[in-house]
Amino acid sequence: MVGIILLPIRAICITFILLLAWLSASIATFCQPGRGFLPLKGWRRRMIQTTLSSLTRSAFFVMGFQVRVKGKAASQAEAPIFVAAPHSSFFDAIICALTGMPSIVSRAENLSTPVFGTILRSLQPVAVSRQDPDSRKNTVAEITRRALARDQWPQVINTNTNKYTSIMYSYSLLIVHHHITSAFIPRVPVQPVLLRYPNKLVKLCILTLCQIFTRIEVEFLPVHVPTEEEKNDPILFANRVRQTMANALNVPVTDHTFEDCRLMISAGQLTLPMEAGLVEFTKISKKLNLKWNHVREQLDTFAAIASASKGGRIGIEEFAEYLKLPISDVLRELFLLFDRNGDGTIDFREYVIGLSILCNPANTEETIRMAFKLFDMDEDGTITEDEFASVVQSALGLPELDVSVLFKEIDADETGKLSYEEFKDFALKHPEYATLFTTYLDLQRHQLGMFEEHDTEPHKGNHSPVRSTALVSETAPLARNKVCPEGNEEDNSSTSDKKDD
Repeated sequence: MVGIILLPIRAICITFILLLAWLSASIATFCQPGRGFLPLKGWRRRMIQTTLSSLTRSAFFVMGFQVRVKGKAASQAEAPIFVAAPHSSFFDAIICALTGMPSIVSRAENLSTPVFGTILRSLQPVAVSRQDPDSRKNTVAEITRRALARDQWPQVINTNTNKYTSIMYSYSLLIVHHHITSAFIPRVPVQPVLLRYPNKLVKLCILTLCQIFTRIEVEFLPVHVPTEEEKNDPILFANRVRQTMANALNVPVTDHTFEDCRLMISAGQLTLPMEAGLVEFTKISKKLNLKWNHVREQLDTFAAIASASKGGRIGIEEFAEYLKLPISDVLRELFLLFDRNGDGTIDFREYVIGLSILCNPANTEETIRMAFKLFDMDEDGTITEDEFASVVQSALGLPELDVSVLFKEIDADETGKLSYEEFKDFALKHPEYATLFTTYLDLQRHQLGMFEEHDTEPHKGNHSPVRSTALVSETAPLARNKVCPEGNEEDNSSTSDKKDD
């Protein structure tokens, strides 16, 4: 009931304050010299620092925010850059009022927004354009230029290191971008600034304004002056600052990024636990050269496999069902290659790494063509169900295995035969089979090499040909075609006869 009364009153007051802020910003930037390329000086800068700062504080007071400040904001000479975390909503703008309205890093599109755009331009922000491929480089260069200019430009507040933290905060994780952030490349002192909301902040602005009051704690930590080692290594500099911030917030540090948050949201939409999308994307994308869109597609496949399981993980049963194969020793070995921590399940991170390391490199055009030739025993350019069954049964060591369901799934045109295009299309969409194909192919080549090597050796002493036959017969039978050409059938039959005798 109180909220219904407070909401319209606060809305009217905020609108009035916003118009006053726009008027002040318009006056301060009227006939602005340099059009943003030169810093505001004299009365223009003082007007921004005093008028806009006071109006911002008034707006937060009207909205019912009770602000508690710990520590002291550093001067421009002490720390040209503020690093704020966790950045979760536009209510975090209270930091700007407490630090003398510093420059912010903002999207270029925001500057063209009516009213708000004029206020933003008065802060002389560092504009970031998503359409410009060199935007990140230009942003770093601009922040560096301003930080090294000392008292000419206002301080810069950087919150880009903590994107989408509000989503992750329920998991008590401090999300920090793993890239070399623009705040640390200039090699100047930075001041960490922390935000806390003791009573729960409602994510919807309207509901927040309906609350009688909302508490905010802003803590200014001591200025972090980089050592020579940190100046030479911005990543080390960034990691030490974020560790200091994490310790003060009493939360762990992770290497999850904005891309992980996007994957987490997608996981939730696919009815997976949201934490299933956490893969430390930036770290693995650098090592494995992965693109976000590709990983997002893999999440769809993972969700299809794990849909029947609980906890968003793939067990051996779901893995076998997806591949339409029975649980066998060969399948268990393949499963263990994915299950990196050996807990008996495959999470999404293990699935992505497994596909990238084990399957995708093996799933090349050459490998697919070789595998097709391996299945095409009569070399007529197609694979019948009997040919397909023969190789799969041999590869898995299950002579009674029924592969009709898997065969029908590959046979898109339902002709009863697999063309190379059908085989290739299925292999590209299901790279999990690549490891099975290549392993079996390597086994065939190895067995054939051992057989031929022994066949050409001169017999010495009591050496018996039964030894050679045992090596081949104890494992899967050889498929005979251009990939694994026929050996000396007469010799093979003779050794078999001798063994039977």
